[in-house]
Amino acid sequence: MLRNLQMTEPVFVPSHEMISTSNLFQYMDWLKNQGGPDTKDYAQLWKWSTEQTEEFWKSIIKYFHITIDVEHSSVKSEEPMPKTKWFEDATINYGEYLVKRGSPEKIALVECNETGTSIEITWETIINEAGNLQIYLESLGLKSGDRVAAYLPNIKEASISFIACLANGYVWSVCSPDFGEGSVIDRFQQIEPKVLLAVDQYRYGGKHFDRKESLKKIVHSISTIQSLILINVDDKTDYVGLKVETILWNEIINKYDKPVLKFRQLSFNHPIWILYSSGTTGLPKAITHSHGGMLLEHLKYVHFHNDVKPGERYFWFTTTGWMMWNYLHATWLAGAIIILFDGNPMYPDIHNLWNLAESQGIEHFGAGAPFVHASMKSDTALPTLVKLRSISSTGSPLSAEAYSWLYKSIQHPFYVWSMSGGTDVCTAFVGGCPIRPIYTGEIQCRALGCNLHVFDENGNSVQNKEGELVVTQSMPCMPIYFWNDPSDKKYLESYFGTYPGVWRHGDWITLTEHDSLIISGRSDTTLKRFGIRIGTSEIYAALQTIQEIEDSLIIHIEDKEGESVMPLFVKLKNELELSKQLISTIKNQIKSHCSPRHIPDHFIQVKDIPYTLSGKKMEAAVKKLFMGKQLSEIAAQGAMRNPECLIEYEMIATSGFMKSHH
Repeated sequence: MLRNLQMTEPVFVPSHEMISTSNLFQYMDWLKNQGGPDTKDYAQLWKWSTEQTEEFWKSIIKYFHITIDVEHSSVKSEEPMPKTKWFEDATINYGEYLVKRGSPEKIALVECNETGTSIEITWETIINEAGNLQIYLESLGLKSGDRVAAYLPNIKEASISFIACLANGYVWSVCSPDFGEGSVIDRFQQIEPKVLLAVDQYRYGGKHFDRKESLKKIVHSISTIQSLILINVDDKTDYVGLKVETILWNEIINKYDKPVLKFRQLSFNHPIWILYSSGTTGLPKAITHSHGGMLLEHLKYVHFHNDVKPGERYFWFTTTGWMMWNYLHATWLAGAIIILFDGNPMYPDIHNLWNLAESQGIEHFGAGAPFVHASMKSDTALPTLVKLRSISSTGSPLSAEAYSWLYKSIQHPFYVWSMSGGTDVCTAFVGGCPIRPIYTGEIQCRALGCNLHVFDENGNSVQNKEGELVVTQSMPCMPIYFWNDPSDKKYLESYFGTYPGVWRHGDWITLTEHDSLIISGRSDTTLKRFGIRIGTSEIYAALQTIQEIEDSLIIHIEDKEGESVMPLFVKLKNELELSKQLISTIKNQIKSHCSPRHIPDHFIQVKDIPYTLSGKKMEAAVKKLFMGKQLSEIAAQGAMRNPECLIEYEMIATSGFMKSHH
């Protein structure tokens, strides 16, 4: 199986200098000098952070000079998850801490796009434009807690609007313009925004996409919108009949000369933003986080697990519709310069982002695992990347082969940090540790303050055995609620339906002898054959070395009689055909890398593999399709990257597939 591919020796060991200059090491030294625990290694520090959880989070407040009087504040309430409240008597503003590390003349961000254009934006510009927007939003009569929605690509105006909203306590929510209007309406209707910031076109893969009609439908469908702010639009004429106040971005940001950007002090648990579940089935869940919870979590993770330092350039390929956009901006807490990228990462070819990393001198480079796997599959020659300190990956498991390829391709010392968490917490439960060795295919550690365990089917904590990822203690970054879920019914069903009082995240995971983690895939799409259960990622990793395969998807279905069938869908390169010889190669690869029991029953060539807009394979949706669900029931097309490809799967599913699999 895949875990047998892991090396017993680490693929990378940080030097003494890398360890001693890391933010994590300095924090450990500070703890000791403050009379806290004298931890000798990460395992001891993690144990303390989860056993003395209140002391740990108080130390974060002290270490980062957060204006909360920890000596006279109640750290957390006694209610169990998800009712736990943190620092109920404290006030805070996340946005204020984002701008604290910047000074007017310093670069705050670099806006880049697929054409190779880049523009450096100073903090003076950010503050001035956010200040002007703040004044305009106040003039509309918006109050703290009102929602402001955005329909924007990954451009500077999104970042500036984000700052302005956080400053006044408006609740931020954003969708990328590549979302279909139905998916945008499904999200924003739930939260009743009063203002919408939007573009009416975007560029992707060398093409321009007109979104004027989609934008009009969105505004018509959401009756609470009072004002539409148009960005990168020169003329409002097309929007005259919308019956909302329509104003151009440039009319707002140049209205006042050097306005003062004010930060309203808010309750620690005041809602900061609303993120959404993928929405591929059913109405997306409107996941709501808090100012204080996100501030403490992001300070911890950005500094200690990503080791971001002042002035470093931090990049993550993301759209505004993925929680990694929020996390990208969190690196401002460490004084980083964030690198925005708008467009297709593969345009004009797969070298584009790697060349961007070289030309921008990026220290921290992040992307979804599929991008790294695609680079490996194409045997991309990477530039020297002389300033690179880390490569981070999330969205799906990073294969052991990808670790090895990265360390062969880049010759100087750097960290490979796979991380996993998600929209639910807008952070990672497991991720990087700058003071530990790295083993191929393994995530280095459980994050500080995250009491994560692996449960077997009986709810027992296990090691060196695959099981459910669970969290047994509350964390400040957990959602304060789902919007429009007053009894917490959806919230409880989402995380606490399996183990009462314990957060079940839905990942299939192993805690190794190194105290590191291997994630095998989502637990609801794992493959159980003849008593052996493995994650789908193990199949995908086994197929990585077969050059003819561009991508793949596997599901396991049981019919009403208990008979099981496991089809493998493959997308081949360069219009190749799925031959008997290639099927034999696939069988042998899965047999040797996984197990003979997990050789698929069917090998089906398809034109494409379905993905969500955030880059996740839609295994669960395809599985439901093959279990008799209608296409309209299993996928909201506007939440998909390539919705048209599901028509082919529907045709296969309705062709008597289940009846003929024997």
